[in-house]
Amino acid sequence: MVWPRYIAYFLGIVLLTWMLTQVEISSPGSLALHVDSAAADQSGTSEFSPIEFTQALILCVCGLLMAWVANYCPSQRPIAFPFGGIALAFLISELNYFLSEYLINNLGQVLIAIVSALVIVYTYRARRRLRIAWGRVWPSPGLAVIFAGAVILFVFVRLVSQESLWMSIMGSDYQRVVKVAVEEFIELLGYLLWLVGTIEYTYQARAIAYRKPLPAAQRLRQKRRHDRQRPY
Repeated sequence: MVWPRYIAYFLGIVLLTWMLTQVEISSPGSLALHVDSAAADQSGTSEFSPIEFTQALILCVCGLLMAWVANYCPSQRPIAFPFGGIALAFLISELNYFLSEYLINNLGQVLIAIVSALVIVYTYRARRRLRIAWGRVWPSPGLAVIFAGAVILFVFVRLVSQESLWMSIMGSDYQRVVKVAVEEFIELLGYLLWLVGTIEYTYQARAIAYRKPLPAAQRLRQKRRHDRQRPY
């Protein structure tokens, strides 16, 4: 049944958000949204924040789930591989500060470029199988939720977190930590939606991979029924 999972998603998001907010309220500064990384850096960094680590953990889970789908559900591999690659690119982006600070400068950008190139090349070469895989799984509640998370991460948070916007709103009272807090919490929401969508998509891919093949006549009836309902 799907309802227990959705109740679990709701409670999990509520509990995580409540914990993060209460940690900061009970002990101001605990979320580490402004940490001085260097004497010359006045803006500080939020990379040591528990919110950032939570986001990285969510991306790890999403990537592992997509890797499982690619390995055990071959018919959905053309979808799982690109989404897994995107999760990996986002994870590298979240860890870019540590990669540049403690390993090699700009290492994160290089790794993101490599992962992005691999995803683009694979998607292009598997475009025919991608259309077939998409036709088998769509309409997909999981992919729809992933899309909602992507809209938040790619568009909404980029526009709302503009420093010029918050300078205009707060005027002379502008404090960068406020802008960073809003940005990080919105990003966390996007990643949580991505996680929920990935879990649901994994369930759907598993059901497709393990269901018994239907007789040709029954498949034809289902296709005709699906085609009649599509305009609505």
